[in-house]
Amino acid sequence: MCGICGLVGDNDPVLLDRMLDRLVHRGPDDEGTHHDAGVALGVRRLRVIDPTGGHQPVRNETGSVWAVLNGEIYNYRELRKELIQKGHRFQSNCDTEVLVHLYEEEGPEAVYRLRGMFAYAIWDRERDLVLLVRDRLGIKPLYYSVQPGKAGASHRVLFSSELPSLLEGLPDWTIRPQAIADFLSLLYVPGPDTIVEGVYQLRPGEALKIARGRLEFWRYYRPQEEALCQVEAPQGDQRARFLSVLRDSVQAHLVSDVPLGLFLSGGLDSASILACMREAIAGSIKTFSIGYDAPEDQSYNELKAARLLATHFGTDHTEAVLRPDAVSLLPRVVAGMGEPFADSSAIPTYLVSEVARQSVTVALSGIGGDELFGGYPRYLGLRAAARYAALPVAMRAWIASRAASCLPDGSGGRDVRGRIKRFLLDGYRPLDEQYLRWTTFQPAGWDAPLFADGLRAAVADSSALRNVRSLFGQWPSLEPADRAMGVDLQTYLPDDLLRMGDRMSMVHSLELRVPFCDHHLLAFACSLPAATRLQGWKLKGFMRSALQDILPKSIVSGPKRGFMLPLGRWLREDLREMSRDLLSDEAIRRRGYVKPAYVQWLLAEHQSGRRNFTDQLYALMVLELWHRQVAQPVSNPAMGAGVT
Repeated sequence: MCGICGLVGDNDPVLLDRMLDRLVHRGPDDEGTHHDAGVALGVRRLRVIDPTGGHQPVRNETGSVWAVLNGEIYNYRELRKELIQKGHRFQSNCDTEVLVHLYEEEGPEAVYRLRGMFAYAIWDRERDLVLLVRDRLGIKPLYYSVQPGKAGASHRVLFSSELPSLLEGLPDWTIRPQAIADFLSLLYVPGPDTIVEGVYQLRPGEALKIARGRLEFWRYYRPQEEALCQVEAPQGDQRARFLSVLRDSVQAHLVSDVPLGLFLSGGLDSASILACMREAIAGSIKTFSIGYDAPEDQSYNELKAARLLATHFGTDHTEAVLRPDAVSLLPRVVAGMGEPFADSSAIPTYLVSEVARQSVTVALSGIGGDELFGGYPRYLGLRAAARYAALPVAMRAWIASRAASCLPDGSGGRDVRGRIKRFLLDGYRPLDEQYLRWTTFQPAGWDAPLFADGLRAAVADSSALRNVRSLFGQWPSLEPADRAMGVDLQTYLPDDLLRMGDRMSMVHSLELRVPFCDHHLLAFACSLPAATRLQGWKLKGFMRSALQDILPKSIVSGPKRGFMLPLGRWLREDLREMSRDLLSDEAIRRRGYVKPAYVQWLLAEHQSGRRNFTDQLYALMVLELWHRQVAQPVSNPAMGAGVT
């Protein structure tokens, strides 16, 4: 695991060093650079494979091909053996060196041979070519910006693993207005765009070739292509196949030359990974869970289920029972993300990563299991909505009007009342619009304009939200729940969960691995129709039936679990004064994004307990904290003076 950065069309060692300085947390063990005519590559390394060797950048025998890698190539040993048989000579035992030799054999198409999580850059001096590549599901990040050359020169391209590092080369950057609107709707800025004008992310499964100033983008992987291969097979055969593919994925993710562990929430995903780890590892397995000591927060604790699993599988288990200082914690989490990001799951992920790093360098996580095997209640809701659509639209619209006035909002989280109300409120809309409303965060009940005048004038109809509807319609299945899972695989998974997992682990120099995001396991999951994945109208019904013989019964039949936190209560108590400061009328007017009256309404409703506006308030607080942490950007004229 590392942080990489570089320049194409430029060779500025001072700038490269500044960019590397912003990536030290991703790679505290080693630093390397390579400079050539018009190209500079840099890397900060966290030693995981071949700790004593494997210095990057890595080169081929002649020095004509160089590579830097962030991530892990899990099948590097097999590839290395094959390349040695073809006459290639290796100087180390690290996975990065495989890249340069495999590239020599197969060119850019070498990516098809790789199994792992990766973002890498290859410099081919003889072809005057730089190749930037991101893994199939977007586990590892890669940001880039294309700047016009001076006096007719070729384009200048900057790239880096994190946005703050890239911005070292863009002193006059400006905020993209549409990104603010998208962030307040989704709680993250959806890729490939970013919060900054002219800065982008490579898409999952995308490569960028830069040859003699010419840029060519190439999508080498699209998950919807896996869904074209759905097959009907006996349930017993499918369950056996699932266990085989899961075991193979976990086994691949155990490749490491440093201590390794597991984030254990007590839910089905991490439990299934642990069961496979125990089959593969005879010795000690380190597991990590967190909980909260306040009596009022016990409903958020997952320690009991995690403890049961740790005892059942005989792990070396660490429980961190926390009552964190939320006021000092929030700025650290925002700084660790490096960009506006308001999924509050980042907070417990930050905390458990901090605990795990005290004893391991690598940790496995269950991220991805919900998107692959149907773990969110909204998937069942969409299947039910398709049936509900049989009622006349007028009847569903009348029910929605009655639900708005008669049903309570619920308290969020696992509260069924809120889910029922949302279902009925949106039940008269098309299915894609229903799903969009269920996954966005602009609250009902505020009828006046939400955005301030300057932002409202600068923002078009949201391209990000249109993209969600487009992906929903394009997914190759007639089953709405299949389409919803397909949307999440391409949006929520890479832009929220994987982004969060990467940043919150790497801020502690911890490598996070996600076996459910292995492309072989994804291909199997996509081969199952939603009716199979949600077998018996149960979340992860298929997965539960497949795991019933290798996990404790209480875990198989238990509710969805994950790293949660009592943020709603914190906003009313621990964070009450902080929220008032960050969201004061003065602060809101200074930014010029939303109406101060709207923010005061959110605060009053939440503090009184009448409504649960945790997500909306947290998003605004994160945005303000991020502004206070970053170097002040240049004002965007489209939004007026309130941007800085």
